[in-house]
Amino acid sequence: MVSSSEPSGSVAPADFRAALGRFASGITIMSTLQDGVAHAMTANAFTSLSLDPPLVLVCVDKGVRMHAAVLDCGYWAMSVLAGDQQPIADRFARSGRDLYSQFDGITTSAGPKTGCAVLEGALSWLECRTWATYDGGDHTIVVGEVLSLGLGEPADPGALIYHASHYRKLPGA
Repeated sequence: MVSSSEPSGSVAPADFRAALGRFASGITIMSTLQDGVAHAMTANAFTSLSLDPPLVLVCVDKGVRMHAAVLDCGYWAMSVLAGDQQPIADRFARSGRDLYSQFDGITTSAGPKTGCAVLEGALSWLECRTWATYDGGDHTIVVGEVLSLGLGEPADPGALIYHASHYRKLPGA
């Protein structure tokens, strides 16, 4: 086994990224509203946290405009992407998109509790209210209480995942 660390316990960022890149994760789109304008980003640092109460968490980079938007609003939605939705993941992973046209050509609906955008064709979606936030280095860990959720009817029942620096499709049942 190859090991890379310094005596202080710190590791090189490239080594850290390479090691974590071997962990497959699902791909989601997080959306929120700020002053009536929809904001969105691709997120793979998303997971369930608690069943009672129903809580999830997502990590948001402090250096992107989504950070201020989600903290200001306090409500957000997550759409779990299907295997054929890689172009959507690519779009919302790019920084500097025009806020007013970023959803052009993507079918969404307003979440019933928050009004945040949920994507048509997603495997599932959840609407959340921010429960707590925690400092996470260059990210903020945002814990959300799930207010409502739904199962999608995707054209492709497989999941979109990220592994070894590439999107991959996990076949559906």
